[in-house]
Amino acid sequence: MMTTTTANEGSVPIRSEHDVVTSRQLVRKLTQQLNFSLVDQTKMITAASELSRNTLIYGGGGDMTWQLRQEGIRHGLTLNFIDQGPGIPDMELAMKDGWTSGSGLGKGLSGSKRLVNDFDIQSVVGQGTRVTITRWK
Repeated sequence: MMTTTTANEGSVPIRSEHDVVTSRQLVRKLTQQLNFSLVDQTKMITAASELSRNTLIYGGGGDMTWQLRQEGIRHGLTLNFIDQGPGIPDMELAMKDGWTSGSGLGKGLSGSKRLVNDFDIQSVVGQGTRVTITRWK
């Protein structure tokens, strides 16, 4: 699957470590396009990197979709990380700082939530997970 893009939205496959880097580079470009401050760029890039890695490692790969948003005078960037992996059996536990189902630091989901303005996660065991984040300017 190839990267697809229109003026205000697109998607990037996350199937390899290289795709994690590509997603991070794209988010950097989009946050710069939106004139986010360097701090806000870094927060969104960091969250995207963590969630891309989770999509690859825990979800077995998937896609990152993005959408440039405008609500009134504010602009934002929404990212969706979608996989068809095993899902998250205990969401409350998964959102706790320090908990990991693998060898990571356990900061991915909870840390990403702190870095963005809007965070939503939906997961069904055996069907996959979708994490949606938005950062507003």
